[in-house]
Amino acid sequence: MALMENASEVTEFILVGLTDVLELQIFLFIIFTLIYLITLVGNFGMIMLILLDSRLHTPMYFFLGNLSLVDCVYTSAVTPKVMVKFLTGSKIISYNACVTQMFFFAAFATIEGFLLASMAFDRHAAVCKLLHYTTIMTSSMCVLLVTGSYICGLFQSSIHVAFTFHLSFCDSNVVNHFFCDIPPLLALSCSDIHTNEIVLFILAAFNIFFTLLIILKSYIFIFIAILRMHSAEGQKKAFSTCAYHLTTVSIFYGTTTFMYLQPSSGHSMDTDKISSVFYTMVIPMLNPLVYSLRNKEVKSAFKVITGKAESSLGLSY
Repeated sequence: MALMENASEVTEFILVGLTDVLELQIFLFIIFTLIYLITLVGNFGMIMLILLDSRLHTPMYFFLGNLSLVDCVYTSAVTPKVMVKFLTGSKIISYNACVTQMFFFAAFATIEGFLLASMAFDRHAAVCKLLHYTTIMTSSMCVLLVTGSYICGLFQSSIHVAFTFHLSFCDSNVVNHFFCDIPPLLALSCSDIHTNEIVLFILAAFNIFFTLLIILKSYIFIFIAILRMHSAEGQKKAFSTCAYHLTTVSIFYGTTTFMYLQPSSGHSMDTDKISSVFYTMVIPMLNPLVYSLRNKEVKSAFKVITGKAESSLGLSY
């Protein structure tokens, strides 16, 4: 951290935020608070259901549980600070807090992409290689995929933080964004950022194209398998599930591609802020709805758990 502090002449940053219009700030505070609460309740609820119901101790729900945890962490790295800004009007974030925010957001957003790819691989094995599913998706394989996702995310985030905060911020400390993200901080630096842009592009391109390739390949084979199904009801159900999964994947990868795979000269910070709202707040809220709450097994587990809770309360009473 000392090395980072020596490389910069600022001790704090000023986050411009989304808007200075008071009425709009109040409206956004209410909306973001509701989104954040739904995100926490939905994702932590999923984690608790998976832990408490043994029927959900399967590879798919192992990935879903980790996805819910990741969603909670990376939206919590951003959203509470935004809400505090709306509530108090304070735009200041300390240098160390900015470093921490960037690290956790970049790490867990990257982990999310690898988990989505792991889930697509799992669904491909379940639909296209059903007879060999248990030998493919073993406990060791699931742990390996999740551990690899976390290692990739934490390692790449460390690289981004090291490269970004090695720069000097000597002309201004005003960040034209609502959180400490990489592109607006690069735009703020008075150092040569050419190397940083190359590193950002290479890592972002690798993450997006590698994981997206796995997802698209998996779903192509899944769709082929669905078209071969003789049951129209089975086809409809499978298509419906895939459509919802791909909707979330499209939003996540569409916004991250737009944000991180264009040169700094092509960035419009106002447009970037809108994109950032989607992948920092909206997607973590949608994931438990898209991947879980439409699932009959999850609904059944929820009824069982709530039924047991009501019975326990009735007995206690």
